Amino acid sequence: MSLFNVPQFIDIEDKIVGPLTAKQLGWLALDGVILLFCWSFLDTSAFIVIAIILSILFGALAFYRPHSQPLIMFILSAISFFTKPKIYMWKRLPDQISTVKSSVKKTVPAISKKELSSQKIEEISKLLEINKR
Repeated sequence: MSLFNVPQFIDIEDKIVGPLTAKQLGWLALDGVILLFCWSFLDTSAFIVIAIILSILFGALAFYRPHSQPLIMFILSAISFFTKPKIYMWKRLPDQISTVKSSVKKTVPAISKKELSSQKIEEISKLLEINKR
């Protein structure tokens, strides 16, 4: 018997008004406030154009979720990606390639080819036969 109720669906936001969450209601309320100011300062034709644009924008901010994240976080991530400097782990330049090749040629000793006589080959083969047995 437990003393505390443990919520099961903690990743689902609570519905405040009907099917709307607090964030959705906030975006729509902000749209309403901005439209109210536009109504008082603009004539009717300009207000209708601005109202359509703002309603689409704030409707998308309230309801559209690309890649299961809020649209505002998606936009902020895109802005952050384009404004922050990119970090390159390694970028090889053509002048570095030539210096690396020249330094490798200087440090690696020349490998000489060893000549084996027929007598040496026979000794090695006898050793191998002895080790087989």
